[in-house]
Amino acid sequence: MKHRVELFVAVQRILPKHFLSRTVGKLAESTQPWLKNFLIKAAIRVFDINLEEAKSDSIESYDSFNAFFTRQLKDGARPIDDQYDSVCCPADGMVSQAGKIDKNRIMQAKGINYSVARLIGDSTTAEHYQDGSFATIYLSPRDYHRVHMPVSGKLIKTRYVPGDLFSVNDLTAQGLPGLFARNERLVCEFESELMGHFTVILVGAMLVAGIETVWGGAEVAGAAQVQETLFSEQELIYTKGEEIGRFKFGSTAIVLFQKQTVSGFEDLQVHQKVKMGEAIATVT
Repeated sequence: MKHRVELFVAVQRILPKHFLSRTVGKLAESTQPWLKNFLIKAAIRVFDINLEEAKSDSIESYDSFNAFFTRQLKDGARPIDDQYDSVCCPADGMVSQAGKIDKNRIMQAKGINYSVARLIGDSTTAEHYQDGSFATIYLSPRDYHRVHMPVSGKLIKTRYVPGDLFSVNDLTAQGLPGLFARNERLVCEFESELMGHFTVILVGAMLVAGIETVWGGAEVAGAAQVQETLFSEQELIYTKGEEIGRFKFGSTAIVLFQKQTVSGFEDLQVHQKVKMGEAIATVT
């Protein structure tokens, strides 16, 4: 197993990851019927995608592969837990890791952890999450690819952090230290009346053709520098379960909460399957 992990990571190191992702992105945006239908049918077959819960189960209704990949679900397909003090899962996927933030470090895999400050790209803000809680949700290519609010809150700031585009699957997480703090990502900082500040991070990955948000559309990708955008003067308030963004291929969403504001993340199991909207923790 160890050699398999090392080989998988080594191959990724030498691949032109940004070039491959841009190329795949162009193909995925194509509106040529024969090409987008071919890609959609191949994805359904290879990843065993369930179209029965999609708002439209006809591949002809999708203008491009990306439109299919970021498809909406039928109303009611993902009920949002209605307990006032629940923290909802932000996305469909699998729990990569979850629990307490220990001395400003987050668990990535057994024996591997990384810095909150490096992850969010700001050491001052990272102090807010000292001894806090986190959950890392991996979205595979077969999953629903929209990200939603874990609790209600007001958008304060976003920070685009440039980086690499390694795969974010389990094998890479086991073999590449600081994976999520190395990859390109969009850090979204919110403020909640119920629990103060919390952060949702959308992490890019190899072949992810882009990250979109409901407030900004297609977010900057491939930039050389950190880019911050302030929203504190705007009333961008999103309720628990409301959509905030989407990935154009499999990736990862990470949520961070401050000390003694939530409980329950430590009860989540590694590789546990989760659905957007279900309760995964409780506001304390």
